[in-house]
Amino acid sequence: MTVPILQVDAFADRPFRGNPAAVCLLERPAEAAWMQEVASEMNLSETAFVVPRADGFDLRWFTPACEVDLCGHATLAAAHALYDTGRLAPDGPARFRTASGLLVVSRQANGSMEMDFPAEPARAAAVPRGLLEALGAGASFVGRNRIDYLVELADAATVRRLAPDMARLKLVDIRGVIVTARSDEPAYDFVSRFFGPQVGIDEDPVTGSAHCCLGPYWGAKLGKSQMVGYQASRRGGVVGVRISGDRVLLSGRAVTVLRGELVA
Repeated sequence: MTVPILQVDAFADRPFRGNPAAVCLLERPAEAAWMQEVASEMNLSETAFVVPRADGFDLRWFTPACEVDLCGHATLAAAHALYDTGRLAPDGPARFRTASGLLVVSRQANGSMEMDFPAEPARAAAVPRGLLEALGAGASFVGRNRIDYLVELADAATVRRLAPDMARLKLVDIRGVIVTARSDEPAYDFVSRFFGPQVGIDEDPVTGSAHCCLGPYWGAKLGKSQMVGYQASRRGGVVGVRISGDRVLLSGRAVTVLRGELVA
């Protein structure tokens, strides 16, 4: 069996920026154990598996360690791969059935793509034992949603220089920890980083799903429905955010950097 596979840099306008994801274009559903082995082999923060169906595509996401319920950058990468290989018409939306419901990605006139995702707002929460010690920073707010903790830090400079103790952070029982602050650059509204050692990702370069939480949080604080976030990882990436009721519309670009075939 051979399976087309692409590596796509998501939330990037040129190669080797943003967040890389592998995308496997399957003809029929595959066993979860096999998909997990492929994701471990790819050793990227996410590998997406796309299967055609009558009304769109099924989409699942795997880290090197486990399957996850929501992933933004690999959804963007999957849509880009479908457009890039001609499996979708240039002006047609990508409709994905996922563990988080129906996700729709539309191509924009300026070449970017917009993803319609569920909002994942965070509510104020008790600080779990060891979280701030693992981050090595104080917090002005700690909240959580169903998948992540959200921690607001003093300023953008603190976000950028943060060097968490990953062994200690892994003891916090949650998918990931989003750290954020108001931006100190006029081009962006807020900055963030994402750490997920519990799911095998020490630091994710650009995390679309985190912006489903960041959007409602900063929208309420800044009084805005449309914002631009910068994820301040080593690779870095820009995410457009638009709030629409209980949905968050995330926009970004993507670039194919590798095409090949899986032969196992």
